[in-house]
Amino acid sequence: MNLSSLTATPKVILQLCISTVHSFLSALLTFLPWRRGSCDGPKSVAPSQLEQHEDQTATTPTSVNYHFTRKCNYKCGFCFHTAKTSFVLPLEEAKRGLRLLKEAGMEKINFSGGEPFLHDKGEFLGQLVQYCKVDLQLPSVSIVSNGSMIKENWFQKYGDSLDILAISCDSFEEETNQLIGRAQGRKSHIENLYKICSWCQQYKVAFKINSVINTFNVDEDMTERINQLNPVRWKVFQCLLIDGENAGEDALREAERFVISDEQFQEFLERHGGVSCLVPESNEKMRNSYLILDEYMRFLDCREGRKDPSRSILDVGVKDAICFSGFDEKMFLKRGGKYIWSKADMKLDW
Repeated sequence: MNLSSLTATPKVILQLCISTVHSFLSALLTFLPWRRGSCDGPKSVAPSQLEQHEDQTATTPTSVNYHFTRKCNYKCGFCFHTAKTSFVLPLEEAKRGLRLLKEAGMEKINFSGGEPFLHDKGEFLGQLVQYCKVDLQLPSVSIVSNGSMIKENWFQKYGDSLDILAISCDSFEEETNQLIGRAQGRKSHIENLYKICSWCQQYKVAFKINSVINTFNVDEDMTERINQLNPVRWKVFQCLLIDGENAGEDALREAERFVISDEQFQEFLERHGGVSCLVPESNEKMRNSYLILDEYMRFLDCREGRKDPSRSILDVGVKDAICFSGFDEKMFLKRGGKYIWSKADMKLDW
């Protein structure tokens, strides 16, 4: 046997090993969900989403809820979008995402949190509001807030660009708000609600109230106070459990003690049947009828009782991301999601 052939054999074996490993790694990298950019957040798409993706046609993001921050100064026990991260996109990246949504057909944007006025003392929020109304020319720009951080000078600077301001208020009893966690120290949440209502009228912003009905307020009669404040809409939500947010091992809240039955919720609605602006939302109506973007601009799919994120619209675009949103457009329309949402069309008596 030739000596050179014996010495070559290990080299051949080594080359074959390297070639095999290289092929394996190349195949593996093909299937990994790599993402461009530095603002993607966790890179996860649930298996259930992949199964349902083929059956779900791309929908138009007519109305979008952008939760650009998870941080909040309140500690509501039933909160279903908790401070699991402190991340907020850079302003220009957030604007880029909003432009992508507008180009995909968005007509209404709602900014929420967390508490949206907390980041940069409301300046970041104000610039997004102004950008959406002035630059993107959106028909409707709205905010959901607990109201505790809002100052009158914010209205003076950005009020023209805001169509609707919704303030969350679950009770007109201060003790009940304290029990729920809808408070900061001993400040009066209710007094602040009335003050913001008057500012909305002064600066021509449609005023709205959101209430979460739970074990602590389900027997309350709010008719007189709601009629007195006269919001354009009073959204009444049944307390909802979301795994990983306010229920389950990884949750930052334990909302089980706040949950009410469908019958209790219906009794509350019947008690307030004379309030013309009431818009009820049971768990069934609420769960999949919102297009929700998280702080990374990922759509959140709630069909499995938790929030499964898509990839970010900043990386894959709106059309690809929205297929993993779990959005139920029929339920969106059934719950009254499409309404007169531009203050120019409301013909309000300021």
